Amino acid sequence: QVQLVESGGGLVQAGGSLRLSCAASGRTFSAYRVAWFRQAPGKEREFVAAILWDGGNPYYADSVKGRFTISGDNAKTTVYLLMNSLKPEDTAIYYCAAQIGSYSAYNYWGQGTQVTVSS
Repeated sequence: QVQLVESGGGLVQAGGSLRLSCAASGRTFSAYRVAWFRQAPGKEREFVAAILWDGGNPYYADSVKGRFTISGDNAKTTVYLLMNSLKPEDTAIYYCAAQIGSYSAYNYWGQGTQVTVSS
């Protein structure tokens, strides 16, 4: 089965940068799209960015557009989220998710990695 493992979270000052990684392993041959979501305490999970498994068609939530960049490696084993110009409101647990054998739902999720942005 597929496993998604996030890393790269931490504490950073406002205006700083972090790069999150999502390492995928297992049966990913039927993967369609990979995305990042985030969830702050007491709030609903929200979409951040997504990319097709082949690296094409990246798109972003308006709140992060121009600041965050989603990308994948050539081996299609790792998806990254480069976060620049971080704001305190970016503080959340960030989750990697994938559509595998699905074109309509993110049915595989990582464990999440905490990102905290201080003022």
